[in-house]
Order: sequence, then C-alpha cells, then structure tokens
Amino acid sequence: MNLTTTKLIKKGHACVVLVKDEATLVVDPGGFSEPDAAVGADAILVTHEHPDHFDEGRLRTAMEANPGAEIWTLRSVAEQLAPAFPGRVHTVGHGDAFTAADFEVEVHGELHAVIHPDLPRVTNVGYVVDDGQVFHPGDALTVPGRPVENLMLPVHAPWSKLSEVVDYVREVRPDRTFSLHDGLLSDNGFAIYDRMLGEAGPGLGGAVHRRLVPGESTDLPD
Repeated sequence: MNLTTTKLIKKGHACVVLVKDEATLVVDPGGFSEPDAAVGADAILVTHEHPDHFDEGRLRTAMEANPGAEIWTLRSVAEQLAPAFPGRVHTVGHGDAFTAADFEVEVHGELHAVIHPDLPRVTNVGYVVDDGQVFHPGDALTVPGRPVENLMLPVHAPWSKLSEVVDYVREVRPDRTFSLHDGLLSDNGFAIYDRMLGEAGPGLGGAVHRRLVPGESTDLPD
C-alpha cells in the first residue's frame, strides 16, 4: 500500500500523469494528448507504438528539457529513441519490475487487442504502479492477476465494445476506474459512457467510475 499521496492528472486521450513527492511519472504522451504532456517528467512509460500513445516529438522535448528523465518501453519504441538518449531508454517486457523515479512499476501483458483478424497485432504492455495503486493497460484488456486499486479504463476504441469494457472491470475488480482512451468521443459519447459505467449501467462489480477532463486532477486515496 502506498503511504504517500499520489496525484493523478488526466491528459488528453490515453495519457495520465502521476505526481508523488517530487517525482513525476507520465504514461503514454501520444499525439492526441497535449503537446507539453510529457514536459516535466522524471520518468515516462510508453505502452506501445501507435501514435495516439507514442509521439516521438513529445518524448524528445521532454527528454531534452530534463537531462535526468528516463523512458521505459517495449522494444519497438525503444529502438527509435535509444540512439538519441544513450543509457536513458530502457526496454521492458511482461514480467519485468523496475523503479522509475520514485515509482515501483510492474509490466503486464504482451499484445495489443485485436482490431481485426486481418491486421497484425503489435506488442503492448501495461504498467502496474506502486503495488497496484494504478494500472494502465495501454490498448488491451489485460488482467494483471493481482489486486488493483485504480484502473485506467480504455472506454472507447476500434478494438472494443461496451460489454467487453464492463466485463473487464468486473474481472480486474478494482476499487475505482477512470476513463481513458476517450479522445475520439464527442460530448454525446461522453454522456453515454458516463451513464453506462455509472449507476444507470449494468454495473461494474462494485467499482466506482469517474471521468476526468484533460487537465483535471484528483488525489488517489492512500
């Protein structure tokens, strides 16, 4: 259990920022997030190579702004960045565990969800942070096989449907979920998903759902 208050900040689409004490961890500052989403990061995690999760320009800007910043990601992304930042880009895969800034991170998952059987699947990893305080699965409904308090929930994508999202939450059994991967939704879409993932929907097995707008933050319970 993390005993230090962690602030969760939602950035656009699939990007979230975690701030604890003096450390800042950014996950998936892609092309649909704010241009400065990764600036100020001490550590950056990237789940996979798709441009809504991985934007090379945003990462380079963040790494140049903070010479102490480091990136942890899968091989396909690391190979694009490591030559420019020797010793600061780390390749990880399922089962790995490491310390990024002051955050303890576990890697879960191996493949992106199926978009269509005719399209090849890329590698995708999810990150459990600080002994299950947060889980960001990237673009997959990966069940980490361990308790999770706050699930960053991909609510809308070409590869998912609502029933799968609901059943995923029921299987992971987090205390809370936060909308993620919602950059393609309009206000009408937000209203529908908020309703279906709230009290009017089929139920999330006891988890409480919340949607943060980009830039909004909340303190995660200890």
